[in-house]
Amino acid sequence: MEKSKYPYGAKQSQFDMRYLQMAKIWAKNSYCKRRQVGALIVKERMIISDGYNGTPAGFENICEDETGKTKPYVLHAEANAITKVAKSGNSSDGATLYVTSSPCMECSKLIIQAGITRVVYCDEYHNLDGVELLKRAGIEVQKVEIQDIEDY
Repeated sequence: MEKSKYPYGAKQSQFDMRYLQMAKIWAKNSYCKRRQVGALIVKERMIISDGYNGTPAGFENICEDETGKTKPYVLHAEANAITKVAKSGNSSDGATLYVTSSPCMECSKLIIQAGITRVVYCDEYHNLDGVELLKRAGIEVQKVEIQDIEDY
């Protein structure tokens, strides 16, 4: 019998691919020009929250300043999804976060505190300190190659 290249089995890998595809689609809602990121929080195969990077509610939908630099108050997709689930009264304890870009250090702290136990992403952020923090906290982290998503 051929061993699967996915550590969680074929059925879970199908869900992982599909949720990442959905996160990539959700990222298109972002008004950010430099980088669009999408996130989904899934618990027991149910999407309990979603998010994309952008400005806080009530702010203009312009993420970059006149020099093209991201404004300091822009929220990352993970932070948007986590705060949205908190506001809803649902619990993210034991959930999986699907995000199009590996989490930064600040978002990784939120992921840990939110009780998320697994993170699946496809693109790497410019540094991997956040991923290392997640692993140190015992959170399962899995990178899925983009061609894996497109081929699935």
